[in-house]
Amino acid sequence: MHTLIFEDHYKRLGIENFSEDALEIIHGNKFRYDIKVMYIPAGYELSVDFNHFKVTEPSLFFLTNQHIKISKASGNATLLYYNRDFYCIQIHDKEVACDGLLFHNVFEIPFVELNNEENIIIQQLFQNIEYELEWKDSSAEEMIRTYVKQIIIRATRKWKKQNLDNESLKIPNNEVEVFRDFSRLLEIHFREKHNVSEYAELMNLAPKTLTHKFKNLQIESPNQLIINRIILEAKRLLVYTDKTVKEIAYDLGYEDPAYFNRLFTSKVESTPSNFKKNYISGKKYNI
Repeated sequence: MHTLIFEDHYKRLGIENFSEDALEIIHGNKFRYDIKVMYIPAGYELSVDFNHFKVTEPSLFFLTNQHIKISKASGNATLLYYNRDFYCIQIHDKEVACDGLLFHNVFEIPFVELNNEENIIIQQLFQNIEYELEWKDSSAEEMIRTYVKQIIIRATRKWKKQNLDNESLKIPNNEVEVFRDFSRLLEIHFREKHNVSEYAELMNLAPKTLTHKFKNLQIESPNQLIINRIILEAKRLLVYTDKTVKEIAYDLGYEDPAYFNRLFTSKVESTPSNFKKNYISGKKYNI
C-alpha cells in the first residue's frame, strides 16, 4: 500500500496504490464521501452498488457515494480521491461538462475503457500527480488540479464516444447538456422532488419538452429515471443501514410508507423487507 496525500485547510486529495493483497481499505468507509477515480487493470471484478463488472480492458471508474466491493483482483490498481473543496466540476470547470456524465449519470455507467495509447497517457497523469504530492512544492496544488482536469477531460471524451456515439444511442452534442443537467439535478433533489415538472422547472423547460427529448432518443423517461434513483437509494439504505422501511420511506420524501412499499415492490418485484433479507443471504436483484 502506497499512500500520498495533499491537505490544505478544507482541501484534500490523495492517491492509494493497492493490489489483491490490500483490498480492505477500498471496502471500508474511509473514502465514502470523497469523489473517487479508480484506475483498474484488466482481470479485476467488482460490484458498484448492485451492478457487477468484469474488467476486460484497463478502465477508469468514477465514483462518489456508491458502495464498492472488489471480488477478484489481478495486478496493481490506483485510487485517486478528493473532496469538492479541492476540485469541483461545477465550480472550477463547468465548460468540461462532465458532472452528470462521468459522475451521477442517468445511464448508470460509471466507467470508461482505455486503449493502449490512452492507458499510457492516463498512467502518466497519475504518476505526475504522485510526483507533485512527493515534491510538495508551493505550486503543487495547481499542478495537481491541472492533471486531475486532464484525466476528467480525456475520460469525458472517451465516455461520450463509448456511450453516446454508438448506433443504438446517439445524442447530438447540443443535447448532451440536457442529460448532464438532469443527472446533476436528480442527484441533488431526488429525496424531495419526485415529479418531472419540478425538474423541468429547474431546467427552464416545459415538462413535455423534457420528456420528448428523452423519448426521441429512446432513453428511459425522466419519470422512470427519477424512480430508478429513488429505488437505488432505498436499496442502499436497506442493505447498508439498520433503518426500518418506514424510516427509509420518510428519508426519501414519502409521507405514506405504504405507498413507498408498493412502489418498491412493483419495481423490484419484492417487498423492501424481503429484498434486504434475500440480498444479504446472497440473492441478487436487478434495479
